[in-house]
Amino acid sequence: MEPYAPARRDEIAAFILGIQRDEFGLPITLADQPDLLNIPGFYVQGALGPGGFWTGLDADGRVIGVIAVLNIGPGAGPNAQGQGALRKMFVARRHRGSGLAAALLGTLCGWCAGAGIATLFLGTTDRYHAAHRFYEKQGFTRIAREELPGAFPVMAVDTVFYARVIVAS
Repeated sequence: MEPYAPARRDEIAAFILGIQRDEFGLPITLADQPDLLNIPGFYVQGALGPGGFWTGLDADGRVIGVIAVLNIGPGAGPNAQGQGALRKMFVARRHRGSGLAAALLGTLCGWCAGAGIATLFLGTTDRYHAAHRFYEKQGFTRIAREELPGAFPVMAVDTVFYARVIVAS
């Protein structure tokens, strides 16, 4: 596991697009995901606060998994805590079930706890059935789109939404 490295930008974009388009047949392009062209600006320095992006690598140093969190600012109310959008969680098909996804999520959640992000939200497509099972096993609860915070960036392909408390409020 390593934090985002600019030299890996093109490899990361190709990895994600390969899963989205080739494996799942989603009609999505790099132009639809400008965050992939500016990972440091979009995730690491985020407009509403710092976030992060991590990669899982195989023994040869190739990207086999990615995960990101976008800081979407505090929730509502006088005791509001930070909120994050879990984004770009992808694991290469041959590494699914290996523990890599849980390790990526563990890294992200540990970082969130230290950064004051108390709740994670995510949006995904209804085609990622195995991902839905994974998120539910990891403590995420399915929610309606209307329950998302206003700052949550819904993508066109997102039809299923989840939330998870990281730090008890």
